[in-house]
Amino acid sequence: MNRIIEKKYLSENVVQLEVEAPLIAKSRKAGHFVIVKVGKYGERVPLTIAAANTQTGTITLVIQQVGKSSRKICSLNENEYITDLVGPLGKATHIENFGTVVCACGGVGTAPMLPIVEAMKQAGNKVIVVQAARTKNLIILEEEMKRFSDEIVIMTDDGSYGQKGLVTQGVEQVINREKVDLCVTIGPAVMMKFVSLLTKKYDVPTVASLNTIMVDGTGMCGACRVTVGNKTRFVCVDGPEFDAHQVDFDEMMMRLNAYKEYETM
Repeated sequence: MNRIIEKKYLSENVVQLEVEAPLIAKSRKAGHFVIVKVGKYGERVPLTIAAANTQTGTITLVIQQVGKSSRKICSLNENEYITDLVGPLGKATHIENFGTVVCACGGVGTAPMLPIVEAMKQAGNKVIVVQAARTKNLIILEEEMKRFSDEIVIMTDDGSYGQKGLVTQGVEQVINREKVDLCVTIGPAVMMKFVSLLTKKYDVPTVASLNTIMVDGTGMCGACRVTVGNKTRFVCVDGPEFDAHQVDFDEMMMRLNAYKEYETM
């Protein structure tokens, strides 16, 4: 069992938990995730590690309250325990000095992007973050992003903060003013699809994290099957990151819609 050290709300439905997990904190890398289970018969929930502190032996998890299992995790308070926590899992993000890297994230996808931004900056890249949300109140981890990036561009659908528009508009602004060597995108599948279509037009290599489709997290359930370059891949063991220009996002979104009914229970 893993004790919750700190709990805070990043927005109305997004909770950040700092959890004791010294071995995971020590070995985790950007892009890794963990499996969380609350209660003996709780559902296995895959969550990307947003941060880790080897001195305190803790990891940071950011959870959006969507369905019964995520609400159950978010209902836990400080000094209460997560029943099971397994990780780090998945393949770590490939980090090197690419040059200029644009990190395009939307909504709660900002949390798994944070360690990638930090690692890319430490590798010597110029890192530009394009962060998007529907409205100002849904922008999360902005100060943390500023700490590790050279520039941050905020886009909101309603124009209540930053620039009014979609994440793709912010990415295109950057591409039109300077050479971009790599784009990394994390967020809703439809967002990643259109970021990918945009960067493909400009011939910018792009990596997408498909963590939202994972269920079991070990490759056994098969729910995270996606087609990448006309081949079947399992997000939890082959990813969660893939060449975005090779991903069949339409198939992925169809698969995601299969769980909509259960997410509201």
